[in-house]
Amino acid sequence: MTNFTLERIAIPAHLDDPDGADFIGADFIATVEVRNATEADGYGTEELSATAAELLPVWLDQEYEPKQLFAARVNGRIVARAIFETRPAAEGNTAWVDVQVHPQFRRRGIGTALADQLETLATEDHRTSLVVYAVSKAAAGERLRSPTGFGSVPAGNAEVRFLLDRGFRLEQVNRASRLALPLAADIVDGLVEQSQQRAGPDYRLHQWSGRTPDRWLDDMALLFTRMSTDVPKADLDVPEEVWTRQRLIEYEDRAETGPKTSVISVVEHRPTARLAGITELGVPAEPDRPVSQNDTIVLKEHRGHRLGMLLKAANIRSLQSTAPGHPSIITFNAEENQHMLEVNEAVGFSTIGYGGAWKKVLAPS
Repeated sequence: MTNFTLERIAIPAHLDDPDGADFIGADFIATVEVRNATEADGYGTEELSATAAELLPVWLDQEYEPKQLFAARVNGRIVARAIFETRPAAEGNTAWVDVQVHPQFRRRGIGTALADQLETLATEDHRTSLVVYAVSKAAAGERLRSPTGFGSVPAGNAEVRFLLDRGFRLEQVNRASRLALPLAADIVDGLVEQSQQRAGPDYRLHQWSGRTPDRWLDDMALLFTRMSTDVPKADLDVPEEVWTRQRLIEYEDRAETGPKTSVISVVEHRPTARLAGITELGVPAEPDRPVSQNDTIVLKEHRGHRLGMLLKAANIRSLQSTAPGHPSIITFNAEENQHMLEVNEAVGFSTIGYGGAWKKVLAPS
């Protein structure tokens, strides 16, 4: 058994002065390095890596998405991290948890110790539903199938056995996909034109980078709220997450402190002058790094007009015009979200891996 210690990691307000005597960001940076190592091991590519500066704005949101960060240390080195994330009490009894152990330090009891700590914290916080997302490397042999009827994970994988042994149930399988860039101009232009024709004159495209124009703040808040209710979520007990104009403004304030920029396309329903859908890309400052596909949604009442394809293709065209040179776009989708997967495949995305969404129900404390 390896000797290790567990500790809670402070979230730094900034990462601007790594040489300062009061700098507390080194441990946070070390946990991001663990995250990147485990993601690379799970998906077989380093394209899912992130920098600490890119992730910090997310961690600084402690009002709407409270999060706690823990780490395991061996001989002074951080070799694992754990996350406990909730929403305000009025939004349900769910906690999102995650344990990531550096591949070089697995099977030493570290993951178990961190998982025990998270479950104790959940009980103390009166959370009765735990949700965890875990990547599952490709492997031969028996499969554990999702109860949604879409997708499966290798039953013999270590993370699958670990979660089953702890009382978790597989609820959903998610697919990670990659689009190689650049996408030929004639292909993306053709997709945009075909989609616009299918959408018809009732729908109009708008695009921007960075902050949301004032006229669309309320509509964007509604779209983000509907991301928590309209996307496939199996039996994960995910509560509705209400966004307001103020929450969106604060989110964009934090985003501006990080190095990533956003490329956004929305579609307006002209008869009502309200937004019907959105897609957003997160663009790293370095052109040799992949772009992340963030939220994409078309409101249920506007589906069937090929708006998803219009948004995706138009945003890729905007990306290639305003921020050329990135090697790829990475996206994640639930396996049962067949329509969006078909859109992605038509654009040219290919599968790079799968992960499971798992749930455990705890006895009320």
